[in-house]
Amino acid sequence: MKKIFKILGGVIFFALFAWVIFYLYNQSKKDPIVYETETAEVTNIIKKTVATGSVVPRKEIDIKPQESGIITEIYVEAGDEVKKGDLIAKVQIIPEMIQVNNAEAQLKRAEISFKNAKIEYKRKKELYDTGVIPESEFLEEQLRYETAEADKLAAENNLQLIKEGVTNNAKGQTNTLIRSTITGMILDVPIKEGNSVIKSNTFNDGTTIAVVADMGKMVFEGKVDETEVGKIKQGMALLLSIGAIEDEEYNATLESIAPKGVEENGAIQFEIKAAVTLKENQFIRAGYSATADIVLDRRDSVLAIKEKLISFSNDSAFVEIQTGEQLFEKRLITTGLSDGIKIEITDGISKEDKIKIPKS
Repeated sequence: MKKIFKILGGVIFFALFAWVIFYLYNQSKKDPIVYETETAEVTNIIKKTVATGSVVPRKEIDIKPQESGIITEIYVEAGDEVKKGDLIAKVQIIPEMIQVNNAEAQLKRAEISFKNAKIEYKRKKELYDTGVIPESEFLEEQLRYETAEADKLAAENNLQLIKEGVTNNAKGQTNTLIRSTITGMILDVPIKEGNSVIKSNTFNDGTTIAVVADMGKMVFEGKVDETEVGKIKQGMALLLSIGAIEDEEYNATLESIAPKGVEENGAIQFEIKAAVTLKENQFIRAGYSATADIVLDRRDSVLAIKEKLISFSNDSAFVEIQTGEQLFEKRLITTGLSDGIKIEITDGISKEDKIKIPKS
């Protein structure tokens, strides 16, 4: 048995030795590594940060009624162009019974006062005409009569205003006709004929009858992370890409940066606004999602290479320049602006130099 184990061990040893020799032989036969090269190019380097958001009208107004009631007519629909003062809807006022009752009582008192003042006025006029009373006494009575008449007219108008929202002597001025307060486009009409509406007051914002916006002036509203907000400032240029409009870029100018950030998903975000330069005869709908590239810095027509070609040692940057067939030497270079993919080269190489591409 011992002899058999010795023979078996010898066979295993010689087999392992033969495999090692075979492996080393194959490794020595592998082709040598051949490095490819690239040259520098003249290009534009743009360093930018990205903000996501949407394009909205600069001026967007919610039109609300001045009186509570029922919508009886709607004169517009979404997409219509309107001018300032154009009719949007009509409201039928549903008065409160307490207000109506008080107005009717006030009118009744005014009618009684006017009736008495009229009788007294006629009596004093007859006495004045016959010379019984002086002119001053007659003028005092005339003043009371005219005052009572004015009070009666005011009470009538008040009652009519509560019931109908308009008076006979002011039909052009009524709160029942809802008009646009700006020139623009109707974005939305969230109510229908027959809906009840509430006027704006201390405790209620009121019912929105329509949303009107000036579509000729658009702004980009987006958010920037706190790590980037310190790099931007008002007046910077933005390149805007709108998701719904392919192969188009829009210029914009940064107008404002929020002084206070808001936490979203564990990160602090700062709101920014930028004025969008619209292209002629092109319509942009409100609410389009957009991405803005904020240009932090740029270099135009400069010599640049890919960052992956550079090796760094301490505070120095190097590339390997081809000097012969698969022969390379290290060369110190000076770099400039980088966009994360390409980097500006200010000194050290020329456009004709062939730069070694490192193997991954």
